Amino acid sequence: MQLALPGKPHLTYCTNIHEGETWAEIESALHRYLPEVKRAISPDAPMGVGLRLSAVAARELSRPKALTRFAQFLDDGGFYIFTINAFPYGGFHGRRVKERVYEPDWRTPDRLRFTIEAANLLAALLPEGVAGSVSTVPGAFRANATTPVDVAAIVEALVHAAAALHRIRETSGKTIALAVEPEPACLLETTEEAIRFLQDEVFSARSAALFASLVGTTPACAEDALRRHVGLCFDVCHSAVAFEDTAVTLDAVRAAGIGIAKLQLSSALRAEGSASDFERWLSRFDDGIYLHQTVERRDGILTRHVDLPEAFAAARRGEAGGEWRVHCHVPVFLAHYEELGSTQANLREALALCREREVAQHLEIETYTWGVLPPGARTGDIGSDIIRELQWVRAELSA
Repeated sequence: MQLALPGKPHLTYCTNIHEGETWAEIESALHRYLPEVKRAISPDAPMGVGLRLSAVAARELSRPKALTRFAQFLDDGGFYIFTINAFPYGGFHGRRVKERVYEPDWRTPDRLRFTIEAANLLAALLPEGVAGSVSTVPGAFRANATTPVDVAAIVEALVHAAAALHRIRETSGKTIALAVEPEPACLLETTEEAIRFLQDEVFSARSAALFASLVGTTPACAEDALRRHVGLCFDVCHSAVAFEDTAVTLDAVRAAGIGIAKLQLSSALRAEGSASDFERWLSRFDDGIYLHQTVERRDGILTRHVDLPEAFAAARRGEAGGEWRVHCHVPVFLAHYEELGSTQANLREALALCREREVAQHLEIETYTWGVLPPGARTGDIGSDIIRELQWVRAELSA
């Protein structure tokens, strides 16, 4: 079964766009939407799926009957799983998420257990010859990881996760990478911080020695294994919010010898105007559910706000202006929405680079905010918008 053309990445959308926290709820959404998307996008070839699992759903899917039934659904429908989003541990729709989306973070055993469970499920579902990825939180919410002890605990847990992935490879032959996802207001906020953290902490001699002791290899082999099993989930929206130059930043990751295990295809909101404009334009996106980190650039200086209400307060004081970029995932095919723009140009730049070389084996569209977007930012029903996003990305990749 040919799952992707030679030299072509696997492309999917992340099923975190669908509501559901238990496995029964998630399974129901997959049965409803995946066949519709496949008919439009990949009627005659297998279609990859980016599976989002909560900790509860992962535990429920781990039951043999549930896993066998799901594997049969995938096989019968012509679907295959190559990546799992294990970022949100718990509820992700319909109630306040905000900074709690990072909890439990990598300082806790719960995060490590959940991640290993997701990786084991992926190993069971992953087709032969296809590498897998599991995306995860960038350590912790920055305000919760402020001491060297916090950082050391995060590093140790990531090394233990890499050791578990190494064991999966040894026993099953399936190679899975943990994709750490930098995000504004987190311990790893920018790509530069993530590169430095991986180089100085996760791939350090101390971490290699710990990894070697866990799996019974030499420290010399340990760094190669750590680099194989720990990389980045490069979310284009997050990078754009940080005002990163997309191509330059992706080149920096490559130069550091760090793998991009998953490239998440996404766009943020963008606004330019005077201080009095921003709240009027953006308040409709302040949904009370998700954290909308906002970065302002004025006269070449970046000012970071943890959420939109803080940014609005600064604007009311006359302390804001220039260009704002807001962490709110909007459909990738939208360049503009009323007075607002998007960071679609950054996404086009990333996809142009994908036309030139392999940036990542895994490309995943992630517009999980569909249910809370203003009606004008949604052009149809959820299924048709997913299809439109996939068609837009395909057109960009073949431009």
